[in-house]
Amino acid sequence: MNCQLPPFLKPGDRLRVIAPSGTLRELNAFQQGLEIWRSRGYEVELTPGFDARWGYLAGDDLSRRQQLETALKDLDCKGILCARGGYGGARLLEDWHWPPTPPKWLIGFSDITSLLWSLSQQEVSGVHGPLLTTLAAEPDWSIERLFSWVEGRNSLAPLSGRGWGGGQARGILLPANLTVATHLLHTPHQPQLAGVILAFEDVSEAPYRIDRMLTQWRLSGAFQAVRAIALGRFSQCQPPANVPSFSVEEVLRDRLSDLNIPIVSDLPFGHDGPNAALPVGRLVTLDGDQGQLEFE
Repeated sequence: MNCQLPPFLKPGDRLRVIAPSGTLRELNAFQQGLEIWRSRGYEVELTPGFDARWGYLAGDDLSRRQQLETALKDLDCKGILCARGGYGGARLLEDWHWPPTPPKWLIGFSDITSLLWSLSQQEVSGVHGPLLTTLAAEPDWSIERLFSWVEGRNSLAPLSGRGWGGGQARGILLPANLTVATHLLHTPHQPQLAGVILAFEDVSEAPYRIDRMLTQWRLSGAFQAVRAIALGRFSQCQPPANVPSFSVEEVLRDRLSDLNIPIVSDLPFGHDGPNAALPVGRLVTLDGDQGQLEFE
């Protein structure tokens, strides 16, 4: 079943910035991301605590959870912009219950996977898309894609990649950082995987670690009812120098090709390059022969 879209945004709407994961380090990029949203006419408010630091986290769990709760309960707030990824989002989900508030947009990717997947269990669709610290580095088409989607001006254009075969499949899209999604398996915050199309990306993981995570999915049976897999960018995932290794492409082929489902790789989403906005919990079609991901 399609997750519900929040009310579409319009210039003049109030948005809140939160840092639910790692502490903010990329200050110039963050300011540039804020300026893009503000230049579009949005009132962007920095939620208290967004710039806190507790080790590698943007404040302790209580304060980061309070940022999220404050943004959710602010009835004038129409959307939540995540400052950056890093690590820490899943820590907020321990003993967490989404407050009964009107649906609003949650936008981010990477470590924000944990919140996006948990929110989808409330049947609310978020956006797997650029963070405030990555938005300014996006090409114009990617920025326009994000705003067109959340403002309800256009449907999402198809994305093209490299088809591995397997025909077509239609299902609910669950975009994710592979590492974060793997650590949600068999927790209360793992969405139902039956009938879904997974979309994976990752960064800075050696090929053997990608292998280990995909093997975990296989051993746990998590792939059994999945209809198709879309693969984005696996950046900075080269093997260490002078160490015998498969490439990350070889690992992906080895661990996924025998699932006998449609697979498309090299789609333009993930770290270190164009990160096309993807809807969470919405119906899509993946064509493994033509290498296309199409949105409804």
